[in-house]
Amino acid sequence: MRFTTQQIHAGVEPDPVTGAILTPIYQSTTYVQESIDNYLGKGYSYSRSGNPTVRALEKKLTILEGGAECRAFSTGMAATTATMLALLNGGEHAIVSDVAYGGTYRLATMILPRFGVEFTFADTANPDAVRESVRDNTRLIFTETPANPTLKLTDIAAISEIAREHGIPHAVDNTFLTPYYQRPLELGADMSIHSTTKYFDGHNATVGGAVISATAELDEKIRFVQNTTGSIMSPQVAWLTMQGCKTLSVRMDAQCANAMAIAEFLQGHPKVERVCYPGLASFEQHELAKRQASGFGAMIWFEVEGGTPAGKKLMDSVKLWSLAENLGSVESLVTHPVTMTHADVAIEERRRVGITDGLVRLSVGLEAVEDLIEDLEQGLAKV
Repeated sequence: MRFTTQQIHAGVEPDPVTGAILTPIYQSTTYVQESIDNYLGKGYSYSRSGNPTVRALEKKLTILEGGAECRAFSTGMAATTATMLALLNGGEHAIVSDVAYGGTYRLATMILPRFGVEFTFADTANPDAVRESVRDNTRLIFTETPANPTLKLTDIAAISEIAREHGIPHAVDNTFLTPYYQRPLELGADMSIHSTTKYFDGHNATVGGAVISATAELDEKIRFVQNTTGSIMSPQVAWLTMQGCKTLSVRMDAQCANAMAIAEFLQGHPKVERVCYPGLASFEQHELAKRQASGFGAMIWFEVEGGTPAGKKLMDSVKLWSLAENLGSVESLVTHPVTMTHADVAIEERRRVGITDGLVRLSVGLEAVEDLIEDLEQGLAKV
């Protein structure tokens, strides 16, 4: 079945007891066993280790990504943390995209190094830089593409080939495009990671994460960490995320169309110094964006003439765009990464990778694009 059919039907069946079309929310801590000899005969014992509602979502995401298995987590950062804990030991090394979500940066600079894990932040847009960063003790390559917030792309197939040459797993944070637009496992990656909080949910209603593995062997390592750390997604969140999945494609197509129109508007505005969107021909990696994904997504960033004060003035002046940290929702959001999502990234590191103080990030939603443009226009007029 095609993706738009699978996003609705994959992994779910009518409830066998009542015929309910929606998977029930199994809000239960524990599960009564028939006997000692038939322990786990129905597949569940304790909801930290597995829950029927969460399992339905995991099956759906497995099919949508084309993987072997999926594990759903309490947050996107819990999914990223589980991936690193599953594959890295003290004294080992990982390569991470030099532009990455602030939480990933904190994990790799402030938490795991305390336990002897080493990290190199490499320009993963340059395969040679990745190849040169591989050490004898490298055990993971972790890329984020498009990267948050600069939208820098990584050639997934090229980096996956380097990973295979060295027998290293390649994990891809696929949050910004989802499997509807980008399919890392088909491009050779070993794991696809998501903050389901974003496009899978799409309604600013939940926080969650997922890791889809290409092999059962990798999944078993992820599952062990999920159970041991108690970081499984809750059944309520899993149920809501399953409902969001059903409209993923139509939401993303509409949001992507809005984003293109807004990027073109910004590109032609006299007070905008620079606009970055993978769908624009001016985007440095536009050809890779077309080759690697079937859509350009709904994230844009730009800089306003006048630098940081002008950018702040704009963000404080818009009315329809909500000043908030999330992305991927039906509501359009504006974010100042230096103050919000990437505040803990060292100033020198931010500047090195292009996260400037005046960078304005947009997550384009489903409102009428004319209204969104008019609101930006009135905000820019006040700069």
